[in-house]
Amino acid sequence: MTSTYYVARGWGRRLALLACCLGPALAGAQDRASAPAQTAPPPTQPGTAQPALPAGPLTLDQCLGYALVNQPLVRQARLDEASNEADIRIARAAWLPQIGLTANAQHYFGLPYTFFPDATTGILTPRQLGLSNVTTVGLSGTQVLYNNDVNLAARGARYTRLAAGQNTAYTRIGTVSDVSKAFYDVLLSQRQLDVYQEDITRLQRNLKDARARYDAGAADKTDYLQAEISLNNSVAGRKQALEAVNAKTAYLQQLMGVPASRPIKLQYDTLRLEQDAVVDTLEHLDPGNRIEYQQVLTQKSLQHLTIDYYRLGFLPSLAAFGNYNSVYQSNSFSDQFSQRFPNSYAGLQAALPIFTGFRRTQNLKRARIQDERIDQDLLSTRNQITTEYATALANYKGYYADYVIGKRNLELSKEVYHVVDLQYHEGVKAYLDLLIAQTTLRTSQLTYYSALFQVLGYKVELLRTQGTLPVNY
Repeated sequence: MTSTYYVARGWGRRLALLACCLGPALAGAQDRASAPAQTAPPPTQPGTAQPALPAGPLTLDQCLGYALVNQPLVRQARLDEASNEADIRIARAAWLPQIGLTANAQHYFGLPYTFFPDATTGILTPRQLGLSNVTTVGLSGTQVLYNNDVNLAARGARYTRLAAGQNTAYTRIGTVSDVSKAFYDVLLSQRQLDVYQEDITRLQRNLKDARARYDAGAADKTDYLQAEISLNNSVAGRKQALEAVNAKTAYLQQLMGVPASRPIKLQYDTLRLEQDAVVDTLEHLDPGNRIEYQQVLTQKSLQHLTIDYYRLGFLPSLAAFGNYNSVYQSNSFSDQFSQRFPNSYAGLQAALPIFTGFRRTQNLKRARIQDERIDQDLLSTRNQITTEYATALANYKGYYADYVIGKRNLELSKEVYHVVDLQYHEGVKAYLDLLIAQTTLRTSQLTYYSALFQVLGYKVELLRTQGTLPVNY
């Protein structure tokens, strides 16, 4: 049902002016009433200058800081935030006055007829009225006072902005987690490469000694043959470690957003890494700290707005409008704009849906079903968070125990090797004993470094599952 009410010219102008002022005020009131607390970091403006890659070896913090600015997925998330902000402004633009200018020019080859009753007989007589040339220039304006669509746009702005910010936060957390683990993987391969290099140096020296002993007739041929076999195995292990360093470095560069043509080097402090490996495993898990859980809660808030949208669909729409027209009429083109005939009016328009074929009720029913489905998403996400945390905690504790034992075994292996090496050169121990001590030392070194960097990697995963992983670098 649509009704239009025209008022007098003077009052119409005042009403139109009042409507133009009232609409933005209502929109501002909507925003102020529903202003949310910022739980997501403010979006970074796209197009800002990218920081240059620091010269020299990079620390973990430098790698993370560079990745959070240059990683393509992070940059896409920031662009998505900017695009979402533009969508919010587009939707809220309906609250502002809509003003338009129209112009219409027409020429009558034959003037229209209108029937008038004769003054004496009362018989309707056709007569031509008007002028041949008519030009109309009109200025029109409308102002929404209430509309369910613009009401939804105003109320949903806070949640869509929050959802976009949470998506960026989710991407940043994933970037920090992935870059940290890749950083530790590169360091592990580098330490493995160093271990094989040290082992090769020892084996080369032993091979030289064993060959000299064999040439002097003081040792069996098998000693230097076994030394050569062990040396060849270590050389092959070093080659694998070197290729692993190259591959993992390339993967780290990909995660950081560093071009492949710009090689990077890493630096670290072993003592600090050992200190960083410790984390509080007694901290209570709060699923609300996880960004994934927060995202589902935001979806539920948006779904509640959708339910309200369909629930309030029976309310009428109300708008104010006003028009001002300048009409120019003449029978000749030369005198077309010699005289102006203005007219203006203002009014209110209301639209009330009466029957829509049960569309609104079915949409409302579907929206409530979807809300129940989001409740199941919340439950599923909570269970998934609990499982991820339990898995990360178990892996961290297991590798931390390996790290502690591996550190002790490394100290013992070094002591055993030095003793056996002295005994071998004094002729007390056979070369087989020295070879076993060397192999044990190399294995202990590889095991220790593997456990250390596994602990650091699972610490990152544990903090991520707790929702406490730092992302500000």
